[in-house]
Amino acid sequence: MTAETAKLPLTVAVIALNAEAQIGELLASVGFAGEVLVVDSGSTDATADVAAAHGARVIRKEWLGFGRQKQFAVSEASHDWVLCLDVDERVTPRLAQSIRRAIADPRFKAGRMARRNRFLGVWLSHGEGYPDWTLRLFHRAHASWSNDEVHEAVLTTAQVARLEGDLLHDSAEDVETYMAKQNRYTTLHAQALYRQGVRAGYARLFLNPLVRFLKFYVLRLGFLDGGPGFAHVVIGCNNTFHKYLKLIELQKAGK
Repeated sequence: MTAETAKLPLTVAVIALNAEAQIGELLASVGFAGEVLVVDSGSTDATADVAAAHGARVIRKEWLGFGRQKQFAVSEASHDWVLCLDVDERVTPRLAQSIRRAIADPRFKAGRMARRNRFLGVWLSHGEGYPDWTLRLFHRAHASWSNDEVHEAVLTTAQVARLEGDLLHDSAEDVETYMAKQNRYTTLHAQALYRQGVRAGYARLFLNPLVRFLKFYVLRLGFLDGGPGFAHVVIGCNNTFHKYLKLIELQKAGK
């Protein structure tokens, strides 16, 4: 085994629920990691069995919300370096090599990677679809997940490497399932904003989706991805609209 193929002192941490159809491809893409840890929040399918068959260590933990669930996985890792992934993501060989270099470089304690989203059967190259920069690699002594129930983020003050290679995101969902998930996310986000004391007026229902559309469809060239690119950006704008509409509803109910 050479230095380029040796297992890294790294735990790939995954949270999962009823993901038997997807998790195998994810685990097959992270063979470079010294440990793969899957935290299952109550699957009723064969998720745990598929994960174990790929050599993953499986822990069952009741759902805590996205941020806390991911931080629980980090706390259970055998290695201090962790790579946090979702079940519908895949690591490309180029990204794997970049992760290897970042861990070996003492200047960095975290790494940000470009996520490429697949939507309506097309790998997007612009707009919100790519490059969707996301921080997923970090040394747990220098970073941690926020406690947010949705739209969680890694918090760190360490120097962050910009990794080469793509993290592929292929949800493989039909539009109905995708939209239902977006609806749940906007509800959770509105509730989180309300608890944080954020308040919104009706102007946001018009201005924020418009700004989002101009940013991703025009400035970040989402129009170059054709119909799927347009649909992807419009759904994002729709999410912004519904998030603030639900926040306004919470404000009125709380008076």
